[in-house]
Amino acid sequence: MPGMDGATVGERAHDDTGALRRTLSFRDLVVYGLLFIAPMAPVGIFGTLQATSHGAITAVYVVATVAMAFTAYSYAQMVRVVPKAGSVYAYARVGLGRGAGFVAGWMAMLDYLLIPAVAYLFSGIALHALVPQVHQWVWTAVAVVVTTLLNLWGVRTAAVVGFAVLALEIAVLVVFVVAAVWALAAHGAQRGWAVPLTGEGGFSLDAVLAAVSVAVLSYLGFDAIASFAEEASGGSRRVARAVVTCLVVAGVLFAVQTYLAALLAPMSAAELAARPGEQGAAFYTTVDSAVGGWLHDLVAVSKAIGAAFAALAGQAAAGRLLFAMARDRRLPGAMAKVDAGSGVPRRALLGAALVTLVAAVWAAARDDGLDRLSSIVNVGALSAFALLHASVIGWFRFRRQGAPPSVLRHVVVPLLGLAVVVAVVVEASPTAQIVGGVWLLVGLVVLAVQYARAGAGPSDA
Repeated sequence: MPGMDGATVGERAHDDTGALRRTLSFRDLVVYGLLFIAPMAPVGIFGTLQATSHGAITAVYVVATVAMAFTAYSYAQMVRVVPKAGSVYAYARVGLGRGAGFVAGWMAMLDYLLIPAVAYLFSGIALHALVPQVHQWVWTAVAVVVTTLLNLWGVRTAAVVGFAVLALEIAVLVVFVVAAVWALAAHGAQRGWAVPLTGEGGFSLDAVLAAVSVAVLSYLGFDAIASFAEEASGGSRRVARAVVTCLVVAGVLFAVQTYLAALLAPMSAAELAARPGEQGAAFYTTVDSAVGGWLHDLVAVSKAIGAAFAALAGQAAAGRLLFAMARDRRLPGAMAKVDAGSGVPRRALLGAALVTLVAAVWAAARDDGLDRLSSIVNVGALSAFALLHASVIGWFRFRRQGAPPSVLRHVVVPLLGLAVVVAVVVEASPTAQIVGGVWLLVGLVVLAVQYARAGAGPSDA
């Protein structure tokens, strides 16, 4: 690739588009990542993971954090090479070629548009539970509108408000930890202290790995930090450090809360497995029985607000992805414009918000909407992760000029990350695999049409 003989690529100005402003600090980047993940993300799937792992839920999150660390490391490698908006789309484009870059962006787009929809739906469900007179689709739509306005206001404004919301979520988590420790000191644990790590009746590696395929959903979003590379002050190294920091902090928070909840849970893993209808509310049931209803309501309010702002971060990342692809003429060029006043890609944000609004409200109006939407949100991101790992190998092993690559950092680590991603995709639901496959086929058709219109051949891929 001509002109790519330096440490980084893609730093040249684009001729007919605006420039994103470098206003985000290291703290802002971590806030966006943790908002998208949500500090209490395990609450909704606590019962499912307990049942699947035979009670070794904390071991599940330890393994999941280590597994996702390979992906975080690959992001840290590539964000230094390509300090641009677009994240995995930009990385695959440089490391593997234009065609692979489009496919990576196309697959990531599926998740960046649907994960916020799931988060908005969680917010609508929680608010409907608190104010049942208002239907959950109305609450869902309100959450979309409010957070979209914040994103359009500007990235710094959204980051400041997001920091306040994140502080609230962490405060609620601290309250839960303190209350759980008090309950354990006053009444003791419901099971052995090592059970959340070893499982009930012995450790089962197969059960833990099966649960890991679900637990990784809690981490989708830490990679959104990379999409703000052009808006981060301090350079790409700060972005790379924020990606890794966000993953480590999330892993610790997830391990602590699941360990305490597992010790206090009134139902065993076997009982939860026998009663799948009880799994969704298992965390709240634990809080009710061990502490009291007041903490149940506090956690519910925190989840309602936190989910909406997780969607805010996801929507912002989706807007940057659409902006980057449009800037490279892979999507309609209108989305490549940056608003002069706010400094954000307004049209790309509005496009992402519209798709998310339709998906979220559609799901909120259906009894099975949450199941349908949540079953397909992981395959797109995981497919993009696979191309990310391949991009590290492609760039450092075959495309970069200069010093030879490190076999460990640039070949072995991404290969391990790729193996983890493939294993998780294999464990995904059939519905998710079908939707991901169809979405991929549509993307390949779009790519073929673009090549045909441009008169390009395979050499341009």
